[in-house]
Parts: sequence; C-alpha cells; structure tokens
Amino acid sequence: MNRLYLFVLGLWVSAAQTFGQTQAMTLSDVLQLAQAQSVSAKRANTQQRTNIWSYRSFLAQYKPQLSLAGTLPNFTRSYIQVVQPDGNIQFEPVSYNNSILNLSLSQTIAPTGGTISVQTQLQRFDNFIQNNTLYNVVPFGIELTQPLFWFNPMRWDRRIQPLLYAEGNQQLIENLEQVSVSATTLYFDLLVAQVNLQIAETNRVNNDTLYKIALHKLDLGKISQNDLLQLQLSVLNAEKDLASAQQMAAVASLKLKTFIGYRDDGTGQTRPLELTIPNQIPVFAVDVKRAIDEAGSNRSAAIGFRRRLLEANRDLEKARKNNGLNATLIGGYGLSNQGGRLGEAYVSPQNREYVSLQFSLPIMTWGRTKAIVETAKANSELTQQTVEQDKLTFEQEIFTQVTLLQMLNQQVTLTAKADQIAQNRYQIAQDRFKLSDLSVTDLGIATQDKDRARRDAILALRDYWQAYYTLRLLTLYDFETNQKIK
Repeated sequence: MNRLYLFVLGLWVSAAQTFGQTQAMTLSDVLQLAQAQSVSAKRANTQQRTNIWSYRSFLAQYKPQLSLAGTLPNFTRSYIQVVQPDGNIQFEPVSYNNSILNLSLSQTIAPTGGTISVQTQLQRFDNFIQNNTLYNVVPFGIELTQPLFWFNPMRWDRRIQPLLYAEGNQQLIENLEQVSVSATTLYFDLLVAQVNLQIAETNRVNNDTLYKIALHKLDLGKISQNDLLQLQLSVLNAEKDLASAQQMAAVASLKLKTFIGYRDDGTGQTRPLELTIPNQIPVFAVDVKRAIDEAGSNRSAAIGFRRRLLEANRDLEKARKNNGLNATLIGGYGLSNQGGRLGEAYVSPQNREYVSLQFSLPIMTWGRTKAIVETAKANSELTQQTVEQDKLTFEQEIFTQVTLLQMLNQQVTLTAKADQIAQNRYQIAQDRFKLSDLSVTDLGIATQDKDRARRDAILALRDYWQAYYTLRLLTLYDFETNQKIK
C-alpha cells in the first residue's frame, strides 16, 4: 500500500514538474518579473533612494544645527622673534598649549539669507615656561551674520528643490514604465522568433509530405519533373529556414531572460521561454485633451519645465546681484571673562559686543559686469524659448501616440481576419494539390501568403502593445482603469 502510494505520488510530482516546465508565460508575467528583478528596475529604485536622501539633506539645512568645534591640543615649543625696545630682534623660547572648544547652535534665515547662532566657548592657555594657566570663557554669545545686497540662494532653493524632488519621484515611475516598454519589445521579439520557428517547423513537415506525394504522382504521370524539383527545393529551403529560426529563437530567449533577470532551474539545463500570444486587446477610449492634461500633471518633464524656468531666473538674479554692491553685516552680543582658574572665569562676566560691516563695490570692470548680466539674460531667454518648443513637442508626441494606438487597434483586428483567411486558403490549396487540382506554383503562393499573414498578425500585436505601454509612459496614466500610475 505504501509503495503504491509513493509510486502514485512520484508520478504526480513528476507530472507537476513537467507542467511547470512547459507552462507558457504571459506578457503580464514577464512585465511583473521585469519590474521586480531586472537590473533596470533596481537601478531606478536606487536613483529614487538617492533622490529621497538628497531632498532630506536639503530640508535639514533649514533646521537648527548643533556643532562642536575646537582645537585640542594645540601645543607649541619653539623660538620666536621678539622686537626689543631699541628695535633689535631677540629670539625667545616659548612652550605653551592653547586649546579652545566652541559649542554652537545655528539657524539659517531663508528669507534674508542670513545666519543666527548661539554659542558658548572655553579657551585654556598653558605657559609651560612660566608655569601658569589662564582661562578665557564666553558663557553665552549670540551672533548674526547677514549678507546685504548679495544673491540669496536659499530663497531660490526653497522653490526649486521641491520641484526636483517631485521630478525625481515621477522619474521613478517613468523608469519603471520604460522597463515595461523595453520588456514588451523583447517579449515580442521572442514571440515573433517562436512564431517563425513554428512556421518553419510546419513548413518543413508539410513540404516533406507534399514531396513524398509528388513522387507518387510522378510515377503516375500526374506531375512534371520540374514541379518535383521545385518541391524538392522547397524541402531544402524549409530545412535551412528551420535552422535559422532555431538560432534566432535561442538568441531572443537569452536576451529576454537577461533583461528580466530570469533564472533557470538548478539542473544546469537552459530551458527556452514559452510565451503566449496576447490576443485580448483592452477596449477603452482615449481623449487627446485628457491625455495631454494627464501628462502635464504627471510627467517629470512637465515639472522640469517649471524648474528650468525658475533656474534661469535664479541665474539671472545671481548675475545681477553678485556683480554689484555687496556687503555683509556681522554683529554679536554676549558675556565673557578670564581668570587663572576655571571657576573664576565664570564669576561676574563682562559684556561682549562687536559689530562690523564689510562691503565691496566694483568701480571699473571694463564691461565685465554688463557682459555677465547680458549673458545670463540671453541664457534666460533661450531657456524660455527652448521650454516653449519642448512643450509643443511634448503635446505633439502624445497626440501622435493616441492616434497611433487607435489606428493599431484596427490593424490588429484586420490582420487577425487576414491570418484566418490565409490559413483556410492554404488548407484548401493543400487539399487541392493532393487531388492534382492545383499547380505547385499556386501552392507556393498560398504558402507564402499564409506565412506572411501569420507574421503580420503577430507584428500588429507587437506594435499595438508597444504603443499601449508607450502611451502609459508618456502620460503616467492608465486609461484602461482610469487612474494615475503610482
């Protein structure tokens, strides 16, 4: 009983494995594998992580920054020159350690481009020759650094960086949709190769059968020697076409496997992929205006249009402000003190104030300032013109893709009907030839029409599905389910 059970179980497992090996993959299966494990999909996700961390780094710039800086130790033992009262120079030995620590909490002021900081500082000076120690402390200090008339990059970054982040997010979706387009192309390359292989195998069998029938007809005097030689040549051509089709199918299968990251089983045998023909065409209507609107709100290129215009305006303002009057105001207030002991330095600290205004004004530049501004202005105008042209190309591309998809939908239906008619005509021609009611030439024409119609039907399906996924890529919208692609 147990042996019978194990034998039946073994047959069931073997049958299941055989079925798994011969089970054909659909277009949907291939696209899921490509987006899950292809190198292109992994690279797209890596780029997205870079985009996220870059944006987080930008946001962190506008939050308070706590930092500890210092020089510890700062030891020096040497001879230094000392100017004497009479003007002579005498070299005196020095041996000291001058260490300093500074704890600072700073905050950028985006609207003005300035920085405000709160800090505390401790400095210790050890004179090893005189054997004494001094402390200098700043228990509390506040400082403001404010550029005046300078270009403020932070104000522009707050407008541009969110667009870059949104552009990167949409670029991830586009990259994954591009993976689908590429996988679809490779899928149909293999499917066309497999169809050609099937055609070649069928033609080889049919031509061999017809040649044997023709030999019998020759003995009966119902066919000429010329027709027999023509059929014999057809057999040789079919053998040649079969070998070529086998090689093309193997190459196409390897390309598709490599792209989607497909791994064969651990038996060491390389199994060709078997694909199904996606005859079920989704039925939906695409409005051109709706497609353009969706692309305008979803595509990274549409976001890039706004970003490029902002960057051009930013560069123009930078050229104008950084080549004129510039000044920087630095001011601070706090408490400070010094003493021979650390505790003494913190007793009764004194006020600590400082203020300075640094400025620069170009007076004679020989036209350099004007040239820089005019160059930036010309680049800004060029960017505006380029963006306008890119917008028109953007809309034309979508319009062309929508009309192409509608046309290819009709082509799929027509080529499918033509394929069915050609297959039926060939079957009739083959039966008539067997009955000596059709010439070899007419049979050859029917064979060529049959093969051409089958290939045209597959190529029409390829063109349709490529156009379908290209439209998804161009709009980032699924018109079949009426929702944005996320």
